[in-house]
Amino acid sequence: MNYKVSKTFKDNKKNIIIIVVLWVILSIVLVAPLGYSIGISCQTGRFNFETFLNTVFTELASFSSITKVFDAAYIGYFGKTLLYFTIIYLICALIGLFKSKPKHQYTDIEHGSSDWSENGEQYRILSRNKGIILSKHNYLPIDKRGNINVLVVGRFWFW
Repeated sequence: MNYKVSKTFKDNKKNIIIIVVLWVILSIVLVAPLGYSIGISCQTGRFNFETFLNTVFTELASFSSITKVFDAAYIGYFGKTLLYFTIIYLICALIGLFKSKPKHQYTDIEHGSSDWSENGEQYRILSRNKGIILSKHNYLPIDKRGNINVLVVGRFWFW
């Protein structure tokens, strides 16, 4: 099971970087105006939806809330909005990453290759240096006792 998690993170390094950069951009462009607008609309002690709508669209268009949100009156609203956004964003990102996890241990391993063996295990049977060529680093030794018949499945390249 551990191979699925490690392979998921290994295969999605670029995607993870994109996810983090997108989170930073959305936090600046979307969460800051939302947090500021929620702070403005809650100044009377009760949430005013009309004030929220008027403020959020002007702040989204002007990008001025990026500096205003760090005022002492609005930092709490920004923090809560950023926390909720981060939780939802993280859940969506993890769902996307784990949908791309390998289905089984042999995903993306070429069938018929020696990638199934580890630590030189194939050289108990095969030779590394001489014999009938099977692949780039694997030879079937001719001086081996027993059956050395070879069935080659695939295409031959003659150039």
